[in-house]
Amino acid sequence: MVAESSASEQVPVRVFGGPTALFEYGGLRVLTDPTFDAPGDYPLGGGRALTKTAASAGSVDDLGRIDVVLLSHDEHPDNLDVSGRALLGDVPLTLTTPSGAKRLGGAARGLADWESVEVERPGGGVVTVTGVPALHGPGERAELEAVVGQVVGFVLTGDGLPTVYVSGDNAQLGPVREVAERFGPVDLAVLFAGAARTPVLDRQLLTLDSDRAAEAARILDARRIVPVHFDSWAHFTEGREELEAAFTAAGLLERVQWG
Repeated sequence: MVAESSASEQVPVRVFGGPTALFEYGGLRVLTDPTFDAPGDYPLGGGRALTKTAASAGSVDDLGRIDVVLLSHDEHPDNLDVSGRALLGDVPLTLTTPSGAKRLGGAARGLADWESVEVERPGGGVVTVTGVPALHGPGERAELEAVVGQVVGFVLTGDGLPTVYVSGDNAQLGPVREVAERFGPVDLAVLFAGAARTPVLDRQLLTLDSDRAAEAARILDARRIVPVHFDSWAHFTEGREELEAAFTAAGLLERVQWG
């Protein structure tokens, strides 16, 4: 096992359930895919809905200051719910897909694959956030986006700071390999897992299953791993037990933080 770098220890992470995590990076407070609504059914359109099964481990009021939201996509309620949308109005910058930024307006900015933006750090200097590929299901990008929409992942870098990867709702290892080639090894990988499945793509994987999450961590040579997006929703078909088994088999369990 590669020991955690001292840099990775500078990124405290709190997981709220589903895809929502808060971490501090370079003096910035960064929130992923905000979802704080109560359990219940949330419509997708066309008579379909997603069911939230458990409350978040905290509320919007627990967050404190948020400087940046990293939003993998805005079109599904398990990634951005009513409370999350309201929160965006108080956040100085939301980074998301190009199409999502147009829908959200306000302080939302879209990042295409490999496009970067610099965010000023409170103490001086900048954090660079780069949009990276994510594929929300099997198959080719154009076909997928016509059904499930655009999705983006993120890599955060900065002088003297660790490298952080946030996968977003990605189901394939190809994008992970591309990220590893450009940015690996990473100090912290926030991996959206849970083996999400719905009828929309004949119950094929919409996010990483547990074995793929472990393989993604290996490809990235991630020194620290925070799995998210594996609980609190009925369409997540694998949870902590399956993730622990997969990371144990890969010899990576000691690198995993459960939030």
